[in-house]
Amino acid sequence: MDVDIISEEENPMLHRTDIRFETTHEEATPSRLSVRDSLAAKLDKDSEEVVVHELDTKFGMRKTIGYAKVYDSAADALDVEQDHMLERNKIGDEEPDAEEA
Repeated sequence: MDVDIISEEENPMLHRTDIRFETTHEEATPSRLSVRDSLAAKLDKDSEEVVVHELDTKFGMRKTIGYAKVYDSAADALDVEQDHMLERNKIGDEEPDAEEA
């Protein structure tokens, strides 16, 4: 999957950069997690610091337009992002039951 960044906008108050991007893919629309990992690799960031908000693929096209927020640290993402977005992007998923046993 090829990821091209269309625009970047700094947001220093929230310690992040808002990014619009375009991916070109061979098969079906890629998953949110695979897009997140590819975008993190392109930006040389950790996957926990990238939150993909939207992916839009037009029918029959092999291009997907998306919007993501890239944080300075994973802690910043946990502080700012809504719980459902963290859940969708699998950020902060730890095994709470493991310590209770």
